[in-house]
Amino acid sequence: MKISRSCGVASALVLAAVISTCGQTSPTPKGPLTTSQEPKPTTHVAIHAGRLLDPRTGNYASNVFIVVDGDRIARVSPSAPSGLAVIDLSSQTVLPGLADCHAHILGNEKDESPASGLRMSSPMAAIWGYRNLQVWLDHGFTSMRDAGESDLAYGQLALRYAIKQGLIRGPRIVSAGNFISVTGGHGDSDVLAPDQALPRRPNLADTVDEVSDAVRHDIKYGADWIKLMATGGVLDPWSDYNVEELSEAQMARAVEVAHRAGKHVMAHAEGTEGIKAAVRAGVDSIEHGTMLDEEGATLMEQRGTWLVPTLYTFQFGLQHDAEFGADPVSVAKEKALISHQQPAFQLALNHHLKIAYGTDLDPDYSSGEFSALVRGGMSPLGAIQAATVNAASLLGTSSDTGVIEPGKFADIVAVSGDPLKDITVMEHVVFVMKGGEIVKDEVHTRK
Repeated sequence: MKISRSCGVASALVLAAVISTCGQTSPTPKGPLTTSQEPKPTTHVAIHAGRLLDPRTGNYASNVFIVVDGDRIARVSPSAPSGLAVIDLSSQTVLPGLADCHAHILGNEKDESPASGLRMSSPMAAIWGYRNLQVWLDHGFTSMRDAGESDLAYGQLALRYAIKQGLIRGPRIVSAGNFISVTGGHGDSDVLAPDQALPRRPNLADTVDEVSDAVRHDIKYGADWIKLMATGGVLDPWSDYNVEELSEAQMARAVEVAHRAGKHVMAHAEGTEGIKAAVRAGVDSIEHGTMLDEEGATLMEQRGTWLVPTLYTFQFGLQHDAEFGADPVSVAKEKALISHQQPAFQLALNHHLKIAYGTDLDPDYSSGEFSALVRGGMSPLGAIQAATVNAASLLGTSSDTGVIEPGKFADIVAVSGDPLKDITVMEHVVFVMKGGEIVKDEVHTRK
């Protein structure tokens, strides 16, 4: 639904995240850094979980001890290990760290005015991004997928590298690059009059061959995912969400180039025909899918295409987009589009589509999708699975995240209450550990 706010001015500050801690410049990595390059904490501690949820089954284990060694889980034991400090979460429900699979890291997502990106420099957008990452962590999101930005300096990738290198604290990130869009499409960030137009940007592609160029440009600078604008959207002044923008042939070329390079492809797709064209083209995930029809749902089921429905962003937007400065045209589009959301989501459930958690919102509201998914017909366990085991599968991190078991990263969150009975408790995470490091603890600070 939303497009990144940053205008993409290159800056030394944005690029500073790839400078080593010893003060010497190192070459810009061409892809995600390996986990061995991230400094490991010296944590050696046990967590006493009153209830430990296995999101694969929905079963609880009571009064167990999670032994953390460095950044990994060493074992889960029914008895307290000797000689270790114990973190007492005996009154809480403990879950794996959460993942937001549709986020936009950079800039101020509360500024939805059409010209917001033109008023914010790339360095300032990256500083906002650092702030935003701390909020996601605070809400229990230890992993995330950035769903693309307008920043030509790729500030989201600089932040990803900085986290990997231990320069800053933040969730584990996989990220798209720029939005690949037709000229005048949902990913065209130039909102100026024709006689004031910005130079043409490398994310714009009006032919099949231009798509190859745009995909390779993102891959060159380290994108894990390629983001395609299959249809128009809401928060821009010109596109029509009913209209397929990139052609099926263009999207198929993007998939071919990306998959050959070992990358994945996501497609923003609201309108019915654009959804189906993106699925036929072979994309890995459909974002939003707000006007999904029976044929489209059948295609997605047959091909195993993921859906990241971002239900709450539209529901929230109806109440707040005008308040946040959205253009009246955008507000009207959102009001018209929202009526399609529930029928489409019900089709997704009926066809047992693979669903992952995604917000497309300012991180202050990142927990609202849990309740939106349940209101839409998903079980509380299903909503939690969307943000844990399903998300890990979509992000390709199942070997390291998604469940609490030996060998996985010590990404651990806790809530007060039973989320399988009351999903709203997921909106109030009281404890967060990422890779063995405690980043939030409201349980003991209150005592």
